[in-house]
Amino acid sequence: MKVDLLDFVEAGGCSAKISPKQLEEFLKFLPVVSDPNILVGIDTHDDAGVYRVNDDLALVFTTDFFPPVCSDPYEFGQIAAANSISDVYAMGATPVIALNIMMFPSTLLPLEVYASILRGGADKASEAGLRIIGGHTIEDNPPKYGLAVIGYVHPERIIANSAAVPGDLLILTKPIGTGVILAGQKLKMAKDEEIREAKALMKSLNAAAAGVMQKFGVKAATDVTGFGLSGHALKMARAGKVTLEISLASLPLTGGAYRLADEGCIPGAAFRNLDFVEDETFFADDLDYNLKMLSMDAQTSGGILMCVREDVSDEVVSALREEGMTASVIIGKVMEKGEKHLRLVNNA
Repeated sequence: MKVDLLDFVEAGGCSAKISPKQLEEFLKFLPVVSDPNILVGIDTHDDAGVYRVNDDLALVFTTDFFPPVCSDPYEFGQIAAANSISDVYAMGATPVIALNIMMFPSTLLPLEVYASILRGGADKASEAGLRIIGGHTIEDNPPKYGLAVIGYVHPERIIANSAAVPGDLLILTKPIGTGVILAGQKLKMAKDEEIREAKALMKSLNAAAAGVMQKFGVKAATDVTGFGLSGHALKMARAGKVTLEISLASLPLTGGAYRLADEGCIPGAAFRNLDFVEDETFFADDLDYNLKMLSMDAQTSGGILMCVREDVSDEVVSALREEGMTASVIIGKVMEKGEKHLRLVNNA
């Protein structure tokens, strides 16, 4: 039986997340937990929580899941797993064990689809050196899949979104625009090669970025997912009490993303992300509108945005490219806190 998972969804991947504004309202209801071994909690809205076990070991714990982002069940499992593992890499940690999280409509889809999703996730986890040791499934439609992941990191080598230092340069490791490409896929506006490129990016792990960051002593980073490049940059700037300036002309773009944006294929999640950032963002008068909206585009299993000392920034870019992250590029800089937390300019 041929199944197209996109027939079951309105919004898939990280574009299915609730708006960042709503999320912040929800988080106000979570009690603040006091424990000296909690090294990273919810206060900075980081990519994962971190708990110190002893002087040499801390656990990085995260979870992520979403509805299908592509037609093929196996590829969906791969992408969802890569996205879930990414938060661990963003903290500079090594993924170790995970649990499956699955919502599946068993009366609407054959169990072969369920098995293919799990197999895709298991194969991607294996590529990451991650062991899946169980999980939980409930009846639900549309289907949803992801992982709860635990990683290891030394307590003194945690990479957090709150550690940006003025003078650092911003490096992005993957092109942006996958949300626009996926919207174009549903609207029959994206070309087959553009869809294939977007899926390949979403399947690719951020393991190399984690390794390079640890090698060069990077202290601040985040992965770019549902809140878009600008949304995650704003969260980093707030957490670090700095201003980030991003040069939109420097952004690496997924093939076809600019053309589709220019043709009006801009998903609703991008406008929700713009609503989140606009009060705390300076927008240069001469901004290219398409690039502005692409910086808001919700990414699924996106790249790592890292803050790197200027004296080693070129070496970091070279190391990332040598490790296969060939789109890695400097896109901006960290500044002392100004009037706004985020500055979007055409050229830095």
